[in-house]
This record gives sequence, structure tokens and C-alpha cells, in this order.
Amino acid sequence: MKLTSTICSVLSTGALVSALPPIGYERRLFHEAINKRGINGSSSSCLTDAAPTTTAPKSNVWAPISAADNAAVWDLLHDPKSGLNLTHPSKAVLTDNYVWWMDALPVNKSDVLPYLDGEAPMPPKYARAILFEGGKDAPDSQEYMIGPLPVGPETSIEKLDYIYNGGNGGSVPFNARYFDGPRNKASDPLVASIMSNISDITAALFQGGVYHGSNDNRTNLVLTWGVPMSWDGTQAFRNVMLKFPGPANYLTPLDFYLLLDVTGTDASLYSMRGFVTGEKYYPTTEALRAAFVAGELAMEYDQTLDASWALVDHKPEMGVRDLEDRLAPSSLEIGGKRYRVDEENQYIEYMGWSFYMSFSRTLGIMFYDIKFKGERILYELSMQEAMAQYGGNQPKAAGTVYHDTYYQLGTEMSPLVEGFDCPWGSTFWNLSHSTNEKITTKTNSVCIFEADMNFPVSRHRYGADNAYGFDKLGTVKGSALTLRAIATVGNYDYMFDYVFHMDASFEIAVRASGYLQSSFYYPNQGKWGPRIQQATQGSLHDHIITFKGDFDIAGTKNSLQVSELKAVKQSQPWFPELGEFEQLELDVYNMKEEQQFNWAANNQAMYTIINTNSTNKWGTPRGYRIVPGKSDIHLSTLKSPFSLKNSEFAKSHLAVTQQHDNEVFANSVQNLNLPQKPQQDFSKFFDGESVDGEDLVVWFNLGMHHFTRSEDVPVTLYSEAYSSISFAPQNFFDRAQDGDILNRRWIEVDKAGNMTVQTYGVELETCAVRLSEPASHIGGTVVT
Repeated sequence: MKLTSTICSVLSTGALVSALPPIGYERRLFHEAINKRGINGSSSSCLTDAAPTTTAPKSNVWAPISAADNAAVWDLLHDPKSGLNLTHPSKAVLTDNYVWWMDALPVNKSDVLPYLDGEAPMPPKYARAILFEGGKDAPDSQEYMIGPLPVGPETSIEKLDYIYNGGNGGSVPFNARYFDGPRNKASDPLVASIMSNISDITAALFQGGVYHGSNDNRTNLVLTWGVPMSWDGTQAFRNVMLKFPGPANYLTPLDFYLLLDVTGTDASLYSMRGFVTGEKYYPTTEALRAAFVAGELAMEYDQTLDASWALVDHKPEMGVRDLEDRLAPSSLEIGGKRYRVDEENQYIEYMGWSFYMSFSRTLGIMFYDIKFKGERILYELSMQEAMAQYGGNQPKAAGTVYHDTYYQLGTEMSPLVEGFDCPWGSTFWNLSHSTNEKITTKTNSVCIFEADMNFPVSRHRYGADNAYGFDKLGTVKGSALTLRAIATVGNYDYMFDYVFHMDASFEIAVRASGYLQSSFYYPNQGKWGPRIQQATQGSLHDHIITFKGDFDIAGTKNSLQVSELKAVKQSQPWFPELGEFEQLELDVYNMKEEQQFNWAANNQAMYTIINTNSTNKWGTPRGYRIVPGKSDIHLSTLKSPFSLKNSEFAKSHLAVTQQHDNEVFANSVQNLNLPQKPQQDFSKFFDGESVDGEDLVVWFNLGMHHFTRSEDVPVTLYSEAYSSISFAPQNFFDRAQDGDILNRRWIEVDKAGNMTVQTYGVELETCAVRLSEPASHIGGTVVT
């Protein structure tokens, strides 16, 4: 019998501690292994070995713009010869023209494929920039494309209109553009004036809380406001809510709302629309003061001033669990890293998989040219939007819809903590984005690791006529490569996992942690969430995370096959006594036109992207199946005025369209404030085009209906707020992709009861783990 065992040693504060031996007869073999190899024999570190390198077959055509190109584009935009008349953002006011942000313009797929698959030159690179143009007669926001790069005599600045279908191209009305620092600064004097006039009221209601302006030392309250802030760009409103300050102020809201009209660039014309408190609307200061004098504004509950209960630290009052002073189990790459990287080109190879990674300031990490054993499965896999919509009976919750690309989700992908956010020994990569004329680098913001799946890829035992209970047993070890990033957008920490499995399937998972956006508690508001603290109520909401999957199964001529599982009436002549009875049957067909659609009831339909012109050995069209995971939902409110037309991508589980270079994004980063007249209307993608034998894009939604609970304090838990989806080969191969995996055990027992174990030469390694520097991959922010 050939059997080896692990000796995984941990060096911590100078002590050498061996792993516990296995039980039973394997324990004896464990000690034999120690005697043969020696505790100080050849061992490797589980943590310090870097991933082996490789060289990408082509340069990463999807890479972000470089620091040099970013600076050159910035200079070109600010050159007086450009005619854009730009002010530096740090000095800008409402009536100035200035750059909001810059990023790389996605390269057209039609230009990339000849480069990837042939000898065509690398397509030229372009930057994109959104300029806030308050100095125009009709102030707006306009997006531009700048290229080709690097900047030279051929480089031009042109309006970027072709990727938007709302009717105005890259232009967004001033009132619908992002509410940035200059807009906030312009409206703050009005807020200060109104709130100073009622400071006696707020002080009496909120334990001395007052607001006299953002720079006034007497101010001890903070402001937040809801979005959207416009319906169609013809007007702008700002619904302000008061909160106590502090790191957990999302959980300490106050029951007071100031409603403003902030239309246009002339702040002198801004005005008050009224107040809301106690679930009542007061259109004037006089009406509010009359209610206060009459004793109608008293708070039933005082909000807590000490928010230490809402911090994510150890709570001594809860005690310590038995044995919790020991380090929790960790996933270690004992045999060394089994993936190769080309960090310069952000390219990875793993167990037959290969793919490129890129990054966008709005979308975060994205993947391109995903192949298995040299065959492209997807051209692109990218998150398109992370939205949330709330419900409630006050202006903040009732009217809140978030599009997190509006807040630049990618720029909020921050450093990860080794051993806690990611396993010890993970590979960490940096992410960089433009910050005006410079590049900001968030170190260690992506982690890459292979982990034990804690279940085998496949397993079976045969026979049972001996003491062991089998004659033959085969089991194949399960492992997968994960790329992870976490974006902290305001109150939520979204964890994005892209997981590549040994069996040629891949998985996308999203988890949400962080602070609830909560509401002030009223006993009669239980329909929107429970009480979770002294004066705090959890606000009911949906999270919808939309993804784009541009599939190329054996080429670009794909179809979406539907296999409906039906119960049909039939009879069988060998069972005449049964007469007619129900029997399972498949109704298989291809979708004909672009459409949005939902998972079938009881999941009685399988959706597969296939290529009818490419079959496996058995004559079946090759494809990849869409496998629903946990919590694959769509938006609950389909006709809300706050998400009427700007969130169409979130209103179905799935959608399929024909690929077009001008349908790059499901959403626009400035769609949030345009619910009635969006810059990008996803519903216009569905214009009757064929999806049978065409280049297809599948759009799919993950998410959670967040039924808030007291266990959301201090923060929502990743273990429960979790959604996933998988894509698995469906007749893509001639057989399961596990036969070429050496990490397996084949065990046979002969008639005499002798056991042999085939290890295929894959032994269990000895490794040493040094945990003396737990902060080695926490990272930080670098601006260059």
C-alpha cells in the first residue's frame, strides 16, 4: 500500500508546531513518514513561493491607459488650442468647464478578434473623458474620446456619442450630472441658512444637534441625501437627511429631512421645497415651527450618541468562544502555486484555463479572452452595474436608487488583508486609475489563490464484498482558482469572486457586507423592516448586480438553446395496465429574437449557449449551460418612478442580445439621475434582431432581496448576503474533464483483501508557514 501524509508546520513566534496526524492506520504511516523524511527534511514554504511566470500570447489590448498616456491626455485637454477652456477641478465652480474623470475607451470587438486570432496589428488605444461643461450657454456634461494613443499628431478629441442610445449621445443635462463638490458647495449656504433658522428646533429634537454649515464649528450634525436627484434633467432636487457624525453614521439616522430645489447653475435661485419629520410634510419654515410650538414634533425615541456598538471590532461584553484564541483553519497552497502569471499583461494560466484581466474605474475588474484548453469560451465577462432600490415612508428610503458605477465602483476596490480577506499566501495585484493628471494606485487590491473546494470533483466506489465495503474506489480532488476584489462603495463592501474550476466550469459569486442604510424607527413602519437598535430601523431593499457575458462557443455564431422540462401524458405498450400516465420529456428549441426573460418556474428549463455548426464526437452541438446558483433575482419594483427607464437591465433574470460594438454597456455612469429619460436605455437593445446563429451576449443578474434583521448590526454578514451563478460545459467535450487530473486516488482491493493505492506520483508535501508578519499584504494607496 502506498500512502503519504502531510506534515504542515507552522512557525509562529519561533515555535515549530506540527499538524495533527490522521486517525487510524494512517496515523502509523504518518509517523513513518516523519522518520523517513525528517522534520527538517526538504520542505517548502506554503506562503512565500511566488506564482510561476508565463508570457501572454498577445499584449493586453484591454489594459487601462498608462500613467504617461494619462498625463499626456490631460495636457492635451487643457491645451488652449483644444478650445475646451478647462479649469482644474480643484478650483472649479458650477459655471466652469472641468474634467470629471478619465478612463480607457473599450476597444471594439470587431477590431480585437483579427488581432487575437490572426496577424492583424494591435488596435489603437483611446481614452475617454467626461467633462462637466458649466460654462456653456446650455450647461451639460459631455463625454469625449481621445486618441489614438500615445498622443501625437494624429490624436484628436471627439465627442463620444456612439455607445449611448438615449438620443443625446454622450451629453447629459447639467441637472442630471453627478452631484460633485462644486454642486454641494453651491447649495450648502442655502442649507446652512435654513437650518440655522431652525437650530432651536433641531437642538430640542436631537439632543443638541444643529447644522450651521459644513465649515461652521458649531455644526455637530452631518448631511446625506438621496438619489436620483432629477427625473429627466430639466430640474434638480436635493432631499437632505440629518445624521449624527461618526464612522457608523449610516446606522444613526435622524427623523428630519430638508427638501431643496437646486436646479441650474445659479445658486441664488435655489429654494426650499419643505421639511419632512414624523412622517409629515411641512412646506414652509412657519408650518414646521407652528407644529414644534404645538408640541407635535417630539421624538418618541432618541437616537444613540455612542455608536461603538456599530464598529467591526471585538465586543468584550459578548465574551470569547471556547478555543477561539487559536488561529482558524486556513487554505494553503501546500504543493506550491499551480497557476502562472504575466503580471505586466495581467494574464493568467491555470489548469487549462487562460484569460486576461483588465480594470475600469466604473466597472472594476473585467476578464477577456477566457479559454479552456486553447478554445475561447467567452470574449468578455464583466460586471455592468451594482444597483440597490429601497422602500420606506420617508424621503430617503422611499426615493433611493443607487447605481454604484455612478460612484466609481472600481476606484473603491481597496487593499485586501492577507489571511482574512484572502487566504495566506495569495498572489496580490495592484489596481490603478486616473485621478486628474496623476495615477492613483491601490496596492494589493486583487488577490489570486487556488483553494481546496472541500469536496471532490468526482467520486465513485464499486462493489462491497469485503471488509472495506468496496472493490474499487476513485476520487478526484476538487480545487479552483479564485480572483477576488472588494469594493467599498459608501456603506457596502461588495466582494466579487470569479472562480475557475477544474472541470471546465466557472462561477461568479457576489457577497455584501457593510453598514445598512437604515431609517429612523417608527413602530408603525414594520412593513419596511424591523427595529434593529434604539431608534434605528433596517430599510428593506433589493441589491441587483448585472453582468455581461459575451460568449464565443467554437466561434461567434452561437444560439441560445432552451430545453424545457415538461410532464406529458403518454402510454407504453409494456405497461398496458397503467394506461396514460405522466412522463418527463424535453422540448428543445432555439430562441429566435433578442429578449429579456426569467428563470422558468421550478427551474424546469435549461438555457445553453451552443454552436450548431460545431458538434462533439457524438454529434451533439457543443455548448455551455447557464446554471442558476443562490439568489438569482431581479428588481422587485418594475414601474417605480425612481427607476422607471434607467434601470431596465435589472428587471429580468436574464437577457440575450446580438453583440454590437456600440452596445458596450448595459448602463451609463450618469443614468442614475435620468429615470424618465436615460442616457442609456437597456430596453432599446431588444429591437427584434435574431439570436439564432449570431454573435451573442448574455446579460444576467445576481443579487439579494435584503430582508433586514438585527443580525445586520454591526454589519451585514457575507455568509448570508450571497448570490452566485455558474456556467458549465454542456456537450462541449466528448467526456467529463476530470480524466487528465493527477490529483486523485485510485484504490483497489483484491479478493484476498489486499489494498493498493495509486497516487499517480502526486505526494502530500511538507511545508513551513511563517506567520510573523500578518500585515504583509494590507497595502495602501500610492499616487504617481
